[in-house]
Amino acid sequence: MRNTVKRIIVLLVLALQPLLADAAGNPVYDKTCSMCHANGVAGAPRLGNADDWGPRIARGVPSLYTSALQGTAKGMPPKGGGDYTEAEIKGAVDFMVGKAKAAQKPAAPANTAAAKAPAAKEAPKEAAKEAAKDAPKETAKAAEAAPATVAAAPAPAGPAVSAAPAPSAAGTIPFNRLLKPKSKANPPPAEDGIHDPTNDGTLTLQPPQQGLAGLPPSPSGNHVNWVEAINNKSINPRYDRVDANAEPIVMDLNIVREVKGSMPDVVYPHKQHTQWLDCSNCHPAIFIPQKGANQISMAAILMGQKCGVCHGKVAFPVSECRRCHSKKKDIPATAAAEAQ
Repeated sequence: MRNTVKRIIVLLVLALQPLLADAAGNPVYDKTCSMCHANGVAGAPRLGNADDWGPRIARGVPSLYTSALQGTAKGMPPKGGGDYTEAEIKGAVDFMVGKAKAAQKPAAPANTAAAKAPAAKEAPKEAAKEAAKDAPKETAKAAEAAPATVAAAPAPAGPAVSAAPAPSAAGTIPFNRLLKPKSKANPPPAEDGIHDPTNDGTLTLQPPQQGLAGLPPSPSGNHVNWVEAINNKSINPRYDRVDANAEPIVMDLNIVREVKGSMPDVVYPHKQHTQWLDCSNCHPAIFIPQKGANQISMAAILMGQKCGVCHGKVAFPVSECRRCHSKKKDIPATAAAEAQ
């Protein structure tokens, strides 16, 4: 009796192993990984997309563990920017790899069936010809026409099967409206999804592409380098709503936030921000002006918090990793010597 119970328990554990693996990966993926991997933000391989994951899986799952734990130069923060254990991160990787493998197309079957198909189509016609040899001409004609009629008959009606929705062409998180290709950037007000296209006043607004013409270009966002535009006096923003002569209080101070792994450290330049904004725009509602009081992660930013309050909405999108991760790490002398 005891042996029978043990066998049942072993069988149940083996049967539940795939489910347990998914459960170990789902919470981390849903909370953090999905921010990028659901839509392919910044080139992240999309969940369940065999083409995205194929080359990465081919390099070996251990290399995926390393990338997830230590981060990558392309923008993947260590542990997804979250506070997870190594086991939790590896579980999330296993979950995504499993989904990618499940999505792989099965190998194409042998051409035996395909070779037989044309012969099967011709069989009714050949049989009709043989049967029509000794029949009247009218019967022969009917026999010849019969296969064509059968072939043209519509397939039996069945439940409609809708194709899976294609991923977003832009591959963006909804809040990140500035993450668009250049061809679709700065649409007319009636087409930008912000203004009311049925309002006559919308049509009187100046099209952005016309208004922004001549300003210094940028490769992302609305494709204008606004900092350079201020520095070269192309624009002169009004600093105060009431007082047109008010001068901005510019603070020339850089804040460096160290990042684990190989990703360059983040540099937050106060100068470029205070040329536009008063300190009260950010402090203390968004950032508490106290060392160690602000927990900032890519997950929070992608959710529209912290830096994401502006970036992706009215400032350049978070796909421009190097504009924030701009301070290269110092290579230790021993590592430099080994590299030579």
